[in-house]
Amino acid sequence: MLRNAKDLHGFTIQAIDGEIGTVDQFYFDDDTWAIRYLTVEKGNWLVGRLVLISPISIIGQPDWQTKRINVSLTKAQVQNSPTLDAHLPVSRQHEIAYMGYYGYPFYWGGGNLWGPAPYPGALTSAARPFTAAGPALTGQPARDAHLRSAEEVTGYYIGATDGEIGHLEGFVFDDESWAIRYIEVGTRNWWPGKKVLIAPAWIESVSWDDSKVNVQLSREAIQSGPNYVESEPITRDYEHQLHAHYGRPPYWLRHEKYRAALSATRD
Repeated sequence: MLRNAKDLHGFTIQAIDGEIGTVDQFYFDDDTWAIRYLTVEKGNWLVGRLVLISPISIIGQPDWQTKRINVSLTKAQVQNSPTLDAHLPVSRQHEIAYMGYYGYPFYWGGGNLWGPAPYPGALTSAARPFTAAGPALTGQPARDAHLRSAEEVTGYYIGATDGEIGHLEGFVFDDESWAIRYIEVGTRNWWPGKKVLIAPAWIESVSWDDSKVNVQLSREAIQSGPNYVESEPITRDYEHQLHAHYGRPPYWLRHEKYRAALSATRD
C-alpha cells in the first residue's frame, strides 16, 4: 500500500525482546529510489551512534494503527551492530559490514529492486546465521553507495523543462517493496495550496550540488495535474489518472507480471 513517508516518523521499532527506539528518518538509494534503511532516534543506550534498520528485518508491513514496526532482531544484535558515525555518510563499506553482520544478501546484486527479489521480505529466507563478529572488511572496495537522507533532500527545488515549479516536500512509498513511488511537490510559490506527485522515473537528473531535481515535464503539465491531498489515501484509480495525465506507463504492470510468474512456479 502507498503511504506518505512523513508518517513513519516516531514509529516504535519493536525487537523480539523489547523496544529499540523510534524512527527518525530514512536513507534511500538515489539510483533505484528505494528506501534502504530507517534510522533510529537516539536512546540512552544508543547515544552517539547512527543505528540503521533495514526493511529486510521488518516482519510484514508497518502497523499504521499502532504506529509500530516489528523486526526480527534482538536488542543485543542492534546494540552490537557495526558502529556508524552519525555525522558521516553511509558508505558502501559500511553497508558491507552491516549486511555481513546480519547475514543479509547484498541488495545491489541482481536484477530486482532488492537484488534477487523485488521485495525485502523475500530476502529473509536467504539470510545467513547471525554472527557477532561479522565479516572482515580487508580488501573490500569502498564504492559510492548512492545513499541520500530524506532530511537532506527535502526542500530541493523542482525544475520543469521550462522553469522552476516548486519544492520537494516529501515522499510516497510502497510499504511492501519500500520503493519510493512518488515525490511530493509543493507549488506554494506559484499556486498556493496545490500539491502534486511526480514519479522518480520522470526525473531527468538531480543536481546534488545545486539542491535541484529536474523533471521531464512542463510547468503547465504539472500545474494541471491531479491534486495530491496528504490526508486522503492514494487509490489505484488516482494513480491511473496521474499516469494518464502525464502519458506515462504505470509501474505496477511489472509487479503484476512478477506475481503471476511467482504464482505459476508455486502451482
